[in-house]
Amino acid sequence: MSTKILKEICKSIRHDILVSITEAGSGHVTSCLSAVELMTTLYFGGFLKLDITDPKNLINDRVIFSKGHAAPLLYSILHRAQAISETELMSLRKFGSDLEGHPIPHSPLIDVATGSLGQGLSFGLGMAIGIELKIKNLELRIEREPKVFVLLGDSEMAEGQVWEAIQITSHHKLNNLIGIIDVNRLGQTNETMDGWNIKNIERKIKAFGWNTIRVEDGHNLKQIIKAFKQLDVKNDKPTMIIAKTIKGKGISFLENKKGWHGKALNKEKLKLALKELGKININIRGNIKKPNVKSQITNIKSITNNKFSASDYEPYKNISTREAYGNAITSLGKNNQKIVVLDAEMSNSTFTNKFKKAIPDKFFEMFIAEQNMISTGVGLSKLGLIPFVSSFSAFLTRGFDQLRIAQYSCANLKIVGSHGGVSVGADGATQMGLEDISMMKSILNSTVFYPSDAISTEKLTQIMADNFGIFYLRTSRGEMPVIYSVQEEFKIGGSKVHNVLKVTKVNKVKALIIANGVTLHESLKAQKELTKLGIETIVLDTYSVKPIDTITIKQLTNNCCNVIVVEDHYPDGGIGDTVAKLIVEQNLNVKNFTHLCVKKIPRSGKPDELLRFEEIDSQAIIRAVKKLLINK
Repeated sequence: MSTKILKEICKSIRHDILVSITEAGSGHVTSCLSAVELMTTLYFGGFLKLDITDPKNLINDRVIFSKGHAAPLLYSILHRAQAISETELMSLRKFGSDLEGHPIPHSPLIDVATGSLGQGLSFGLGMAIGIELKIKNLELRIEREPKVFVLLGDSEMAEGQVWEAIQITSHHKLNNLIGIIDVNRLGQTNETMDGWNIKNIERKIKAFGWNTIRVEDGHNLKQIIKAFKQLDVKNDKPTMIIAKTIKGKGISFLENKKGWHGKALNKEKLKLALKELGKININIRGNIKKPNVKSQITNIKSITNNKFSASDYEPYKNISTREAYGNAITSLGKNNQKIVVLDAEMSNSTFTNKFKKAIPDKFFEMFIAEQNMISTGVGLSKLGLIPFVSSFSAFLTRGFDQLRIAQYSCANLKIVGSHGGVSVGADGATQMGLEDISMMKSILNSTVFYPSDAISTEKLTQIMADNFGIFYLRTSRGEMPVIYSVQEEFKIGGSKVHNVLKVTKVNKVKALIIANGVTLHESLKAQKELTKLGIETIVLDTYSVKPIDTITIKQLTNNCCNVIVVEDHYPDGGIGDTVAKLIVEQNLNVKNFTHLCVKKIPRSGKPDELLRFEEIDSQAIIRAVKKLLINK
């Protein structure tokens, strides 16, 4: 396409941005205007290869707007590509419209949710890995490897996650990932750290092992075209295009002016802006070049069978749930080529080193950078892969924003947090995941599991692989006895009842003890001791924390009005909160409710010392039951 036509399309896109944002009454006009030439050239200059009628095809290039506030630019480009109607474009930011203020994957042309700055390059990293992996697994013969383009704002370059992604992308030599930095100098309130010093930005990125291309004038189509043409030169590095632009470009009273970030033009200002733009070819359209790739699948080797036989562990053999997870994911990975594992340089603690040893080409070391790891997992899931990401449960909490955005990206993401609770022991409080269950429960459609033995861990890992969505599996550091048989069935929203004497008479059951993980074993110890004293209890293993087994809890409280919840977690957001809420909402037959949990800042010590210190061990449970009987 000639530069003359590209200029006309750029002008029409500026028109669309201005009009749609004014109609919406809010939006980021100036942030969109600075990147018009860059993205118009990418889409319509023949450099992007994308079939918009089949956007999820593996051979397509992908584009991510990491600076998600420039969404109206994306929508205007798609309008000019005839993928969005004028009516749709004018519905920007209106309730019920798919064109939200920041991109959400309502459309197959949008892969991930962006707007929480700093995450887009990590998404692109995951997609770039996913493309390479799927091409390899499918033995797909192609003439040109698909690329992933990520538009970044210069303000978001202050986010640490961006540099996590830059570093690991270089480590993996992903030459199919292309970043484009829109260096327009101005952030929301001030000038960015580097301003227009694109040479300084380039020095930083080059130091991380990237190929860089500088564009001195990010509105000069010839310079931009020259930059994109350089992408055809084969190299073994990722590439970053660094373009100097002007915020608000094209409208003189907006250009390089502070105070306009995130502000829409009123109708009077819109008239002035449109007058300055001049005559617009309202009917002009651009064509996105389809992939000119002869693809042939010579041998589909992709196995998608998640079924596997859980290890038949010896009854009451001591084994940690984290090791059982390592066994399970390795077995699953051998049967399903969609499964990939990412770990934050803790594979010998999370036991994903078993997977790494058995299936090295599907294991990705993400080093100690949990935020980037989580978002990379989201990107992998958008390629149809099933990523399992793991680290200590305590350290996953730093990735909460990334998990929050994962839900808006409709990700199929499996998170595994090991070393949960004070039972970690001597490593001390900073290593103990005590907020992780609360965090994961707060994700709207998440599923949370906390198994108590090797069998339940393996079965729940299989369930995670079988089902779409965001799942969390909490595993423990210490070894625990195997209490379930390989024939036992587990399910989302399920539980397991432990009743020593199989009592059915109401007056004989003194307490219902609800627990999971480490505290389940403490509850079973307490139950055994209480039985010797003639005090019968029922212990319920709520291995499914979210959703919890409301039906079974309701049935059991019909036979027992005393409920004790015991958990190795802080008071807020764990199973205690869930059960307390259930009692109120369902008007359950509960006279006394006791919540045993971690209520003191823990210290270093042996696991049993910590459980005793926090009063969540078997003796604390026995005291709680006796107290209920005394206060009857």
